[in-house]
Amino acid sequence: MGDPEFDFCVVIDDDDDILMASRLLLRRLFKDVEAVRSPDEALPLVRARTPDAVLLDANFARGATDASEGLAFLDKLLAVDPEMVVVMITAHGGVQVAVSAMKRGATDFVSKPWSNEKLLATVRTAASLRRSRKAVGGGNAAPAPAAQAGASPLLGDSPAMARVHSLISRAGPTDANVLVLGENGTGKELVARELHRQSLRANQVMLTVDLGAVSEELIDSELFGHVKGAFTDARTDRVGRIQAADGGTLFLDEIGNLPLRLQPKLLTVLEQRQVTPVGANKPVPVNIRVIAATNLPPEKLRDESHFRQDLLFRLNTVEIDLPPLRDRREDVPQLIEHYLQHYAKRYGRPVPALSPAARMALLDHDWPGNVRALRHALERAVILAREEALEPEDFALVRAMPRVVPAAAITPPRPPGPSDDLNLERVERRLVEEALKKHGYNISLAANELGLSRAALYRRMEKHGL
Repeated sequence: MGDPEFDFCVVIDDDDDILMASRLLLRRLFKDVEAVRSPDEALPLVRARTPDAVLLDANFARGATDASEGLAFLDKLLAVDPEMVVVMITAHGGVQVAVSAMKRGATDFVSKPWSNEKLLATVRTAASLRRSRKAVGGGNAAPAPAAQAGASPLLGDSPAMARVHSLISRAGPTDANVLVLGENGTGKELVARELHRQSLRANQVMLTVDLGAVSEELIDSELFGHVKGAFTDARTDRVGRIQAADGGTLFLDEIGNLPLRLQPKLLTVLEQRQVTPVGANKPVPVNIRVIAATNLPPEKLRDESHFRQDLLFRLNTVEIDLPPLRDRREDVPQLIEHYLQHYAKRYGRPVPALSPAARMALLDHDWPGNVRALRHALERAVILAREEALEPEDFALVRAMPRVVPAAAITPPRPPGPSDDLNLERVERRLVEEALKKHGYNISLAANELGLSRAALYRRMEKHGL
């Protein structure tokens, strides 16, 4: 057994046997597992440290079966950190408790008694989601808090962004399905959240499914759910994300990764407004609005061998194409000021000044990773800032800026030889950088070339400050 994949997990349950069993089991995944008997004991833990996952029992009072205590504490956890990943532990109420929990922001659920492998798989997926959110600056599956409804998180006053805002304001209040196109890091999930905020469903749930982070064999169950006995490991009913989003918005990120075999099933859901869980005989009515996003180029998206065109027509009633940052350079100063202030506040630092050379370097850079790359560069600079103004060398991505190289100095690349740098950390960083640049910071393509999952690539990007 290798080293644990994640750092910290909290388990909250009033059953000492459950606490002991889960603590021992979850040490396979986490370096540190804290197990507590009451929600009140957990709050100081989650405030002091950011857990990769929280397992929360649905009921605490003797004889309680309505999950009211667990759901109330779920709200408190998400108030502390809206991006917290919470897996509900249910023993009573089955699917209805799970649906209620997921509508209020829970990431997933497990039922008592559980299979150890099922619990490990569920919690590993949840913790990976948390890590991916941190890497990409994504959101959570909970409804957007009303307090955040005052202003759009989409920054930029350029003509290109003005068109995006116009499309959002016109499409948002309708129930039309929307397809958001754009390169990695352009802010597709922010567009989805703004569409939801401006919709008539704003007070209902917005559930996100990242189809690029879910393994192909699990997508069917993740989206559509399954009933007990549907397949070998289906020991309990599982509500799918489509059903859990009933009444609200379902955001299908990386829709281009939906396997061809499942595309007709999603098309049926959109056409008939009902979903049939795997192994079930009766469909369940659903009332959802679908927002989808992809970084696929238009020619691939419109290739019938890769994506069904009848499904595409259902998804792109309205199509919003997000411009890359290099095509809206006039927005960069606003983004710089916003993120310098944001990260200075987060890390308790003074807002650093930029030297003229640093500002020019940031404005001239092409930012192949788009807003995400700019944000990461600014966050790193705030963390490592000295007292004086920031200089170009304080930004990791400055090295990627074009520079004039004498023709005589240009030599063709050669394969590494015995005398080359063999430091594993530096070699890994170089390979990740080369794969990202080769594929224009398309995470899916770069991960595929490196033989990694998207989540694993995000972890390495975060590790190396990329």
